[in-house]
Amino acid sequence: MARAEARSAWLFLAPSLVLFAVFVLLPVLAAFGISFTSWDLFTAPHFAGFENYRQLLFEDKLFHKVLGNTALYVVWTVPIQMALAFIVALLLNRGVWGQNALRVIYFLPVVSSTVAVALIWSWIFNSNFGILNALLSRLGVQDLPGWLNSSRYALPALIIVAIWQGLGYSMVLFLAGLQGISRDAYEAGEIDGAVGWKKHRYITLPLLSPTTFFVTIVSLIGSFQVFDLAFVMTQGGPANATNTIVYYVYQNAFQFYRMGYASAAAMILFAIILTFTLIQYRLQNRWVHYD
Repeated sequence: MARAEARSAWLFLAPSLVLFAVFVLLPVLAAFGISFTSWDLFTAPHFAGFENYRQLLFEDKLFHKVLGNTALYVVWTVPIQMALAFIVALLLNRGVWGQNALRVIYFLPVVSSTVAVALIWSWIFNSNFGILNALLSRLGVQDLPGWLNSSRYALPALIIVAIWQGLGYSMVLFLAGLQGISRDAYEAGEIDGAVGWKKHRYITLPLLSPTTFFVTIVSLIGSFQVFDLAFVMTQGGPANATNTIVYYVYQNAFQFYRMGYASAAAMILFAIILTFTLIQYRLQNRWVHYD
């Protein structure tokens, strides 16, 4: 009986396992192998050992800048987006008027095309005729920022767009977590004197910690892989101010035809994401409560 059930389980899992192997596992293994070669797509690859990794980690100053840009993007995007999503979820969970419509409005950017979103925000940030600088000018701001044309403001502009676009996804997850918290827990807390902020400090946040953990992991992975906004809005510029790791991988692979070098950069990104994810899993016992 157990063997028959196991066979049935494997049969149901087989389509997913085949798709995973073909479209995820094999490409990752191929990229790992290519990362040890020098290959321009047109001639046969040559084994290069760890040369690509050595150049990336110790010589390529542009890659170091790209790493810094990506780190800044992650550090600013993830916590701000999560904090805003949590606040919005708390407000919507109180049963405000029109909450269903507000949920749809907040979630719309998530299901919208990133290219369309990036084009609209490019117009908003346009330093000559953008609506944002027009608004700042009406408010009396004299030194208007160049936004996407400025190496100082281009990355913050992308971060603003990323926070706005991803807010709805995190908000929905937090809202689902909040609605899963029993009213009995709050009533018991009120009897013990947990009112106001204490109610959230000692009841909401601990019981919501599994959701927070999941949102943190997903947001970190998504932020490290940012590409589309940089590709559409700035092309990595100006002066590589918005060049991120994935965009750098794209440039080396499909513009400079350095497949080995691009694969090595992709493997470094994979190692960074894996390290942060393992750290989160390691630390979850200290702050995540599943009961």
